[in-house]
Amino acid sequence: MWAVVMYIGQVLKDVLKLPRPLAPPVVKLEKRVDAEYGLPSTHAMAATAISFTLLLSAPERLQFQWEVGVLLAVLLSVLVCLSRLYTGMHSALDVICGVLITAAILAASYPLWAWFDEVQLQWWGSPALALVLPALLCYSYPELDHYSPTRGDTTIIMGAASGCWLGYWLNQRLGRTFEPERPLPVTLPALTPATLTRGALRFGLGLLVLLATRQIVRRASLALVCRCHGASPSDRDARCRKAIEVPYKFITYAAIGLLNTTLLNRLFLLLGLL
Repeated sequence: MWAVVMYIGQVLKDVLKLPRPLAPPVVKLEKRVDAEYGLPSTHAMAATAISFTLLLSAPERLQFQWEVGVLLAVLLSVLVCLSRLYTGMHSALDVICGVLITAAILAASYPLWAWFDEVQLQWWGSPALALVLPALLCYSYPELDHYSPTRGDTTIIMGAASGCWLGYWLNQRLGRTFEPERPLPVTLPALTPATLTRGALRFGLGLLVLLATRQIVRRASLALVCRCHGASPSDRDARCRKAIEVPYKFITYAAIGLLNTTLLNRLFLLLGLL
């Protein structure tokens, strides 16, 4: 749902072309995305999508107090929304529209989530769909009269989602889905020193592996794509061209998503961290 919501939000930005708030009255604390348009706030959309998707899907897998889950989901969404106002990157309208659009997407898609899971994990054509559909969406992204990081950011999101999708399908086919051995829903584990230590080790090791993967695959894919187009990998303008930016970023983050969902969990099992 994160990838779906983010793609819709990014496309809406570049179709509506509504500017970000001017400063003053606000002071912008982030400068990287000045070239992006404002409405809707994709940070607000992502926070709402992630927190409420987890909330709605968790009861099948975890035992927890529903009221606490709702409180945490609302709190996370509100904090992210307020942060966009505080940093001067969005108006209240941008944030409100982002939340409402996400709520509409979640409400419309929720009855289909089980079907989506079935297609993703069981259908024989799922690997091809996992690679082709996100890539086509990246190449069909709306064109602008100036360079904006939205296309590159969207490609990163779609690439990561593509790799994760393929990884989940592979795990299902190989018969190793890393599901809990106990019947679902399971109780949350106690936060003992041993549990916290294993969690910290998984986080640190996973981060190192994924950063190394990003560096290696990015260099290799960028060099290959630039060579195919007769460009230099050090040419910043060339890296912003659609024919170069989309494939190298898609390949890089698809590899990260695939590694994250397949090999990392096996590494954690091998080291006794899972």
